[in-house]
Amino acid sequence: MKSLFERLRSRRLASAFILLGTLSAAIVAGSFAAHGVRGQEKQNDSADATPLKVVNSSVLPNEFVKIAKAVGPAVVNINTQTLPKQTGNKGQRNFHFKAQPNPHNPGGNGDDQNEEPQQGQGQDNFQDFFNRFFGGQNPGGTDGGDQGGGVQESLGSGFIVDAKGYIITNNHVVEKADKIYVKLSTDPDTQDLGRPARVIGTDKATDLAVIKIDTSSPLPTVKLGNSDTAAVGDWVEAIGSPFALSQTVTAGIISAKNRTIQPGASGQFQHFIQTDAAINPGNSGGPLLNMNGEVIGVNTAIFTQSAGYQGIGFAMPSNTVVSVYNDLISPSHKVTRGSIGIQFRPGLPEAVNRVYGFKNGVLVQEVTPGGPSEKAGLKSGDIITTIDGRSIKDGDDLVNEIASRRPGSSARLGYLRDGKQADATVTIGDRDKVFADLGSQQTEKDSESLGDAGETKLGLVVREISPSTAAKIHNPGMVIESVRSGSFADLQGLEPGLVITRVNRHATGTKEQFDAVARSLKTGDDVVFEIVDPRHPEQGINYVGGTLQ
Repeated sequence: MKSLFERLRSRRLASAFILLGTLSAAIVAGSFAAHGVRGQEKQNDSADATPLKVVNSSVLPNEFVKIAKAVGPAVVNINTQTLPKQTGNKGQRNFHFKAQPNPHNPGGNGDDQNEEPQQGQGQDNFQDFFNRFFGGQNPGGTDGGDQGGGVQESLGSGFIVDAKGYIITNNHVVEKADKIYVKLSTDPDTQDLGRPARVIGTDKATDLAVIKIDTSSPLPTVKLGNSDTAAVGDWVEAIGSPFALSQTVTAGIISAKNRTIQPGASGQFQHFIQTDAAINPGNSGGPLLNMNGEVIGVNTAIFTQSAGYQGIGFAMPSNTVVSVYNDLISPSHKVTRGSIGIQFRPGLPEAVNRVYGFKNGVLVQEVTPGGPSEKAGLKSGDIITTIDGRSIKDGDDLVNEIASRRPGSSARLGYLRDGKQADATVTIGDRDKVFADLGSQQTEKDSESLGDAGETKLGLVVREISPSTAAKIHNPGMVIESVRSGSFADLQGLEPGLVITRVNRHATGTKEQFDAVARSLKTGDDVVFEIVDPRHPEQGINYVGGTLQ
């Protein structure tokens, strides 16, 4: 007779076998079911599926569509080619010169305005002005330089404003080009480069240019709108050739006006419309359009940290474009701006205004020697407050007023000197000439400095060699201490450590002799150095030279 424990154990085992059997049956059943589904999939039966059809309906075109169709034919693709240049005799030397790196000094004198770049502004992010981002597409891989020795190609956009073939674009798109080609939207794709174009005129201050193509029939054109009436928040449309994709249309709004993105004199005539319409490499020179299909700006630059679109683009206002265009198609083919020959620093602290006793006006920092203001009696420290009786708000106000006047005209300036009101009549000068004369005076001043003569003209810093070195090379001379990158000496391949014994057959055994020769040199002169390498005096004298540019 089984014990109670044994009977309970038998019942547990029986229950376990029953459960396992049930689970096995379920698994087998599921397997057959799954097999049945897979079998149906293999049959691929879709007899009950309904075929799709394209709905034959129409959507009324919006304003962007209308503008693209109306303006697109007048927007062109611009291709340029820059041929490799031969510089001096570099690459034709009898011995190896290794150019030494030298820190680059980006500073320079302003025109009417002199301002140091502010820290933290991220100026390197403003493409186009610094590395020519929009026009920098080089299929050959030579980005920003002719490193491969081949033809450089770049791309931009433009738009036709005169049926005879006159086109507006950016100066940086064409300024260094040896060949310019324009392709219209109607030109066949088999036409590789496009129609040859020539430059009519350029203006670096606004980064604008006018080019022309020949045509036997009238071409489609755009209309120029009034950029002053455009408002922040207005819809705008951009058309151009980003990444060589011609007739690309993007849209956005005006996000700001009167933006100046370059400090100092470089930005004096660049007060942009800011937009979030997508603008990318190749859009440069293309139109920014309002909802009437009128051009209110020329797409010029973008702010980017990734070398692509980030929602902030800049276009030169059409009212500025019209003024520049009319000057560039004039017989002189140049923009003439007035100047009174002063320099100032904008954005002065309020403390300066309080101490000097003025709220609005321009504090004169420097007066150009021999310029219009000096002739009228103005001095450094004067505060210009009015012009022809109208109050001057700030430096931009003064520059815009003076620049718009023709050279030879006169203006009455009101100013403060030591807290006392005074006035003077100044004759407006030609801006280019006023500051060209200033540059010439500075060059002459630098040339007269004995210590700077070689550095200023040749890019060399030298010192006299020791008696032992002179005995070693059997010649007195000047040893090169440093060579400025990109200078005339650098282009000839000179490097620190080499000794210059003669320049243009004149002995340079002393610093005075070297400086005297350097001061006598001028642009266009042939310059020949007689060089000895003290490390290899047995090589004797090597002759290196070129034409001073």
